[in-house]
Amino acid sequence: MSAETPLLSVQNLSISFRTPKGVLKVVDSISFDIHAGECLAVVGESGCGKTVSALSIVGLLNRKQALIEGSIRFKGNEISAMGEEELRSIRGRGIGMIFQEPLSALNPVTTIGEQIAEVIVAHRGVTWKSAHQEAIGYLERVEIAQPDQRARQYPHQLSGGMRQRAMIAMAMAGEPQLIIADEPTTALDVTIQAQVLQLLRKATTDREVSLMLITHDLGIVAETSDRIAVMYAGQIVEEGRSTDVLRQPRNPYTLDLVHSIPSFERRGSSLATIAGAVPSPDSFPTGCRFHPRCRFAVAACAAAVPPLETIEGARSVRCIRHQDLASKALATSDRRMT
Repeated sequence: MSAETPLLSVQNLSISFRTPKGVLKVVDSISFDIHAGECLAVVGESGCGKTVSALSIVGLLNRKQALIEGSIRFKGNEISAMGEEELRSIRGRGIGMIFQEPLSALNPVTTIGEQIAEVIVAHRGVTWKSAHQEAIGYLERVEIAQPDQRARQYPHQLSGGMRQRAMIAMAMAGEPQLIIADEPTTALDVTIQAQVLQLLRKATTDREVSLMLITHDLGIVAETSDRIAVMYAGQIVEEGRSTDVLRQPRNPYTLDLVHSIPSFERRGSSLATIAGAVPSPDSFPTGCRFHPRCRFAVAACAAAVPPLETIEGARSVRCIRHQDLASKALATSDRRMT
């Protein structure tokens, strides 16, 4: 793999599910690359297709129910064509996964240390005795106090923040080249959120591990990610360097997400919200899928699906009015407050 070759390359990925209502497409032709040592944040509201996209990357979707089209390549190898044995060799060792709900993801009848040690034994061929010692070291690395004691405890005996740290330790234990973190700060208070994000970034930068961070909160990615891909209703609607996307959004949905971040500059004002909800895959609107909620929508927005257009080099946006949105007057006017 050359230095220019992405560690992970997802091209034209579409995911559909067989349902009583027929086959529903929940992810629609998304593409992105993640290079070695890079952090990509995939941002959007619940129901936009972020988690299901991540699960397809590690082969955790039920192939009897899910129809996957497109290409998913890890280190140049096509994942979507791999059998279960090949996928197992990649999970943990090549790609580590931090799931959204650690209490559900962790085995309730096995100690934390045992679960981390199992990853080490399975992927690195270490003896159980050595693996148990390493497990304690990983717990210490994620700043869990009294790691030897915590290693002997069960998931229900740890706080939410500790369980999330244990999940990070488990993901690190396989020494992967890419970690996918699915909403790693859900249900954690603000202080613990910051600590968990710092741990993730430190873990990836120290070992030059790539990170795919999935979140609905743009506020947590500013200092964590190198690039941002914004998803809405199964499509990527904007992608670019984090600083560019956050400072000057070119898609109305991204703009509304940025405006919804609480700010001291707007102290005393009502919090900005986005009216409506993400549409269900069985009722996606015609044209731009965001247009029913968009305050900048015009008649043409409902006529045809806008393409994902490359602008300003490595940046891309899906909106027929992105040039208008570049105007500061339009970007800052008519802000919806409810």
